[in-house]
Amino acid sequence: MIEKLIDEIVEKYDALTEELADPAVFADQARYAEVSKAHADLSPAYRLAVEYREALRAREDAEMLLAEPGGLDHEMKEFLQEEKAKASGDLERLDRDIRVALLEKDPRDEKNVIVEIRAGAGGDEAGLFAAEIYRMLIRYAERQHFRHEVLSSNESEVGGFKEIIFEIKGRGAYGVFKYESGVHRVQRVPVTESTGRIHTSTVTVAVLPEAEAVEISIDSNDLRIDVYRSTGPGGQSVNTTDSAVRVTHVPTGLVVSCQDEKSQLQNKERALRILRARLYDIAQAEKDAELAAQRRSQVGTGDRAQKVRTYNYPQTRVTDHRIGLTSHRLEAVLQGELEEFTAALIANDRAERLALMEV
Repeated sequence: MIEKLIDEIVEKYDALTEELADPAVFADQARYAEVSKAHADLSPAYRLAVEYREALRAREDAEMLLAEPGGLDHEMKEFLQEEKAKASGDLERLDRDIRVALLEKDPRDEKNVIVEIRAGAGGDEAGLFAAEIYRMLIRYAERQHFRHEVLSSNESEVGGFKEIIFEIKGRGAYGVFKYESGVHRVQRVPVTESTGRIHTSTVTVAVLPEAEAVEISIDSNDLRIDVYRSTGPGGQSVNTTDSAVRVTHVPTGLVVSCQDEKSQLQNKERALRILRARLYDIAQAEKDAELAAQRRSQVGTGDRAQKVRTYNYPQTRVTDHRIGLTSHRLEAVLQGELEEFTAALIANDRAERLALMEV
């Protein structure tokens, strides 16, 4: 099985190398760019395939010498047995490394992301927790040297968020933050609780890869744009002009509102960025639905969506339900130290995809 796979890798790599040397391909810049990318993407697997063949040859040579009639002195026999064992270990490692190198990369992983956080079940407590999840994610972004920008927010009366939408910018942002999609659940005694009873509240997080205009084209005839006066918590006016913008995508019924900027034009531009990301996510989810190994990253409401993580304050415990990982570093996690969870989720995702390759 692995030998056949290695033959295919080498044959494809050699064919791509020949194409790159073809003047006709070089003259067609679009085709040249396509072949160059395929060649570069296959290079790691090709190097491992060459290494595998060398290890296989070393093991076969050792086996052949050990099987020669006439016998070997003890020292030479011991040396060859060690060489055979080393080559066998290398082959086992390279088998897995080659399969990992061939795993198809998600082209969305390199994109910026738009993150939407909404308070779910739990009233004011859910809004306060939404603010904490927002702070956790932007601190994690800063630890990864990403930049962030708030696109839209709707504060609650007690200082939390009913909803907040923000962008995280940086190469590979989606590949890091896509694992935060889902329902985050908190178990603790709310500040408004006088009896000391523990409550459970939820927050939904949607992580959307940012879409370029060339990827998602929006027909202006499909949009209904309304402008209105911005308001703050409790209906207090924060703007004396009609600068807030509500964009409705008529074919899908998606609605995006932005009011954080004083300029109507800026609010419209932000609303369109969010709309484009949502439409792109829907289009990608439809593609993903055709593949058994993938599932949609967009979540629904706090009651229906998948529960991904629980933050238990009395036990200072954070549990990721997708992989069964528990950490008792609650405060550190809320300060943005999410690397342990991301690494484990990436490893789990890779293992699942490898298992599907071997079926």
